[in-house]
Amino acid sequence: MGKALGNPWRRLGQGPLIAPSLLACDFCRMGEQIAQAISAGAQVLHCDIMDGHFVPNLSMGPGVVKSVRNFTDHPLDVHLMVSDPKRFAEVFAQAGADSITFHIEATDKPGEIIDFLHARGLGAGITLRPGTPASAIEAVIPLVDMVLIMTVEPGFGGQEFMANQLPKIRRIRSLLRPQQRLEVDGGINPRTAALAASAGADVFVAGADIFGSGDIPAALEDLRKGASTERKS
Repeated sequence: MGKALGNPWRRLGQGPLIAPSLLACDFCRMGEQIAQAISAGAQVLHCDIMDGHFVPNLSMGPGVVKSVRNFTDHPLDVHLMVSDPKRFAEVFAQAGADSITFHIEATDKPGEIIDFLHARGLGAGITLRPGTPASAIEAVIPLVDMVLIMTVEPGFGGQEFMANQLPKIRRIRSLLRPQQRLEVDGGINPRTAALAASAGADVFVAGADIFGSGDIPAALEDLRKGASTERKS
């Protein structure tokens, strides 16, 4: 049985990390596909949580995350796309998340959520929609372990990567300390991972490109090669 081990961003070391998005799994084969991804070298498992209000879609709930937690002790990176991130942070912390990321647009008290997560030994991440400027999170960047930049509009998988987010990636990378992670999510494949890595990203969330590929290990290897592109100054 798996268990939460706490803040993963402080124990995963340096270099690019691949975080398969479980939303793209075949839910009838989730355990099998998770095992394949882990065996192929995925370092983090990404869980997209949608409430049908903050974004126009519903996804998995705490019961699914708890089942994944019971299946593996691999790091669980939970992305809350919800209107009440403080309440859901508590719910998913109890379900076994190792790190929780929430949207700056959904709260006017981000510091309280970050403090809640850190008090429980969990990782804390902040994220923003494509239309939200980097300046919206500058005040809380020093407090978090990870920043997630959405490279599609949150709410649905399978969208195309928004190249107009690359300047935002570069800007936020310039504000981060070396030990803070910069994650990208949306339309990530080997080509777009290389673009994002060149701009400064070092955690790459991919769903359809991995679980919809028909060959999970090969897809992960191709993505790893793209993500290993050196950052341009």
